[in-house]
Amino acid sequence: MSLLLELRDIRVSYGKAEVLHGVSFGMERGKIVTVIGANGAGKTTLLNAAMGIVPSTGTILYEGAAVPATVEARVAAGMCLVSEKRELFATMSVEDNMELGGFLRSGVERAETLADLYQRFPRLAERRKQLAGTLSGGERQMLALARALMSRPRLLLLDEPSLGLAPRIVAEILGIVSELRMAGVSILLVEQNARAALEIADEAHLMELGEIRRSGPAASMAADPAVVESYLGTGA
Repeated sequence: MSLLLELRDIRVSYGKAEVLHGVSFGMERGKIVTVIGANGAGKTTLLNAAMGIVPSTGTILYEGAAVPATVEARVAAGMCLVSEKRELFATMSVEDNMELGGFLRSGVERAETLADLYQRFPRLAERRKQLAGTLSGGERQMLALARALMSRPRLLLLDEPSLGLAPRIVAEILGIVSELRMAGVSILLVEQNARAALEIADEAHLMELGEIRRSGPAASMAADPAVVESYLGTGA
């Protein structure tokens, strides 16, 4: 199966400090691939490099060709990043935030996508006129996801979608992520909650100190004694 995204020897430096040290891996279409690891491992930097937000060296291929040069061009090509900060427009309504996510689409297509997403996220439909800044943490994460989906991405890059959320809401959000894969969206998921990420992912990469240390099927990674001891603990 052809690779949707391929990273080859990706390096990122902040000043004189190199924080990604030759990261390489690929992901197939229709998969959820997760990158797990502790805070400071370089996971967010990896997503930002893939999206073109931070400069990097190495090669990034998207759909078999060199990735477009700018963030805007990557969005137009079908890539979209949901930041861990969510970056919503707090003083704008839920619906206006979502409309902005579909700015590249025609009016008819944008309206159809908005209607589809209100069915997928009924809580957002109920709050469509409410200011984004007044939503709960889980609702803000749903809105960030929905706004990204307004662009109809083929590749969704998710940065810590469970951050700061209660366990029940985490399960709901990650359930939605699994449904997106079934709808044909490929997902590169960065997540500190390794247990939750490995439960829904197909493939997994363990990142430590800017390097990929382990890779494999998510189920195998979840059973790896070293991963269990360091990242999953021994509880059920």
